Amino acid sequence: MPILLWFSAIGCGLLAGLYFAFSTFVMRALGRIDQASGIAAMNAINVDIVRSLFMPLFLGTTLASAILAVVAVFRLGEPGALAMLAGGLVYVVGMFVVTMMFNVPLNNALAAADPASADTASLWARYLKEWTFWNHVRTVASTVACALFIAAIAAD
Repeated sequence: MPILLWFSAIGCGLLAGLYFAFSTFVMRALGRIDQASGIAAMNAINVDIVRSLFMPLFLGTTLASAILAVVAVFRLGEPGALAMLAGGLVYVVGMFVVTMMFNVPLNNALAAADPASADTASLWARYLKEWTFWNHVRTVASTVACALFIAAIAAD
């Protein structure tokens, strides 16, 4: 389990940093430029991110966190098990489930829109607000899970 704990802690930390950057300045910057350029930039990011090292880290950290949560259920009396369980649940629900239920559908809607259309203005405004809100949730969940996995490592 130590390898999975370290992998999950580092993965959560890396993803928390990425989400933090989007929450604190990337989305704000995209919202300040003209609509067509902002949408084009976000769509380009969404295409490239799934072709990058982000995806193995995203999926691997999710899988490792889920495994840690399951293993922790069977080791609840052991040191660090509760932190491991909480870290796994917080990450899988607060990052992965939120991504799949909220961020990905918003990305898909944005990809299907005409960036230059006046009708897209309301979609873009909604996207910036809602996507960023759910990204804040992912940032907090990833950070909390990272801290919980570190606590589980320290307790062992």
